[in-house]
Amino acid sequence: MTVTDAATGSTETTGRRWASGAPDEVLHRADPQIADLLAAEAERRAETIQLLAGENLTSPAVLAALAGPLIDKYAEGYPGRRHHTGCALADAAELLAVDRARALFTAPHANVQPRSATSAMLASYAALLRPGDAVLAMSLEHGGHLSCGSRANFSGRWFEFVGYGVRREDGLVDLDQVRELARLHRPKAIVAGSISHPRHPDWAAFREIADEVDAYLVATVAQTTGLIAAGLAPSPVPYADVTVAATHKLLRGPRGGLLLSTAELADRIDRAVFPFTQGGAAMNEVAGKAVALAEAATPAYRAYAHRTVAGARVLAAGLEAAGARPLTGGTDTHLVTVDVGPLGVSGAEAERRCAVAGLLLGKCALPYDQAPPSEASGIRLGTGTVTSQGMGESELTEIAGLIGRLLAGGTDVRVGERVRELAGAFAGRR
Repeated sequence: MTVTDAATGSTETTGRRWASGAPDEVLHRADPQIADLLAAEAERRAETIQLLAGENLTSPAVLAALAGPLIDKYAEGYPGRRHHTGCALADAAELLAVDRARALFTAPHANVQPRSATSAMLASYAALLRPGDAVLAMSLEHGGHLSCGSRANFSGRWFEFVGYGVRREDGLVDLDQVRELARLHRPKAIVAGSISHPRHPDWAAFREIADEVDAYLVATVAQTTGLIAAGLAPSPVPYADVTVAATHKLLRGPRGGLLLSTAELADRIDRAVFPFTQGGAAMNEVAGKAVALAEAATPAYRAYAHRTVAGARVLAAGLEAAGARPLTGGTDTHLVTVDVGPLGVSGAEAERRCAVAGLLLGKCALPYDQAPPSEASGIRLGTGTVTSQGMGESELTEIAGLIGRLLAGGTDVRVGERVRELAGAFAGRR
């Protein structure tokens, strides 16, 4: 791909500029098509404002680990029990990651090998359940993940899921319903947590219900792993038998999963990851996770996490002022889920209008939504990426106003121009 300078008429191959503006001659010579695509992706990011809740920017140190020599190492198995030789340094890296995870989350056991939070969830089910077992989890319509019973996913095909939801009046998890369904269905496991609910779960209440029906408690915290690490969200570890976490999203590590468990379940969890659901670990990702876990233990990371939550609250308030309706009246986390119906648009139309202007967010089905899932009535936003770039409350107040203008009035060229200005001012920051 080439770009033309409007002032001089000269052309330049963008593939030479994809790595934060620095040349990457090796890649460009070997595969100019991929180099150009990476350049285009860097430019896309520099010209848009990223508000997708599940995305973030990895730290420079994590990126360095991902590109390091452990990318080539085949280390099937666990430290001291590999199926191949030459793994002493890979063992050391994995043990560092495990020790850091245990210390950061005060967990008896950690497994850092899952390639994603979904694969970690699969392993947790494999460790605790048998096909056909009953599982109680938040319904997909109310914020549950695909791995919590979707028929398009392994979970909905292998296990008998029962869904609980939130109350109509306040949007909070209906713990009375959870208890009633648990007593009725006697599930083998109860899953607590969601991907779009903006409030913290009551882990103690879920533990009490699980104990009453002799069920395992699985906490799914892929969205809020970083907030738990920073002490800004209550930890499920003291209550859950297994905690399923993500190392990307707010934690700013490589895309991957993390499992925390009781000591009693350690062996079952490890065997469920390898060899039951995965082969050899990606050791460069394990090294990147170790870096991210170390960074998450620092005061600088805790300050970052504070800013993500403060920014999300400002964003929610700004969208409410623009006429949208934040679910539960606000947020405890970096997530903001709002009903855009009062503005006369669907979630899909809101997503489209914002994308045209360079504001990237996602449509989201709401509890008790009357619209089809393809349209939905809500949007879901997150403040992880913009906070990583250095945006603060003043920028998020302005962004909320820009979104409000688009949803109330349709296409606005001036909004797109302002988005590009704002994005450019923070481009390249991590």
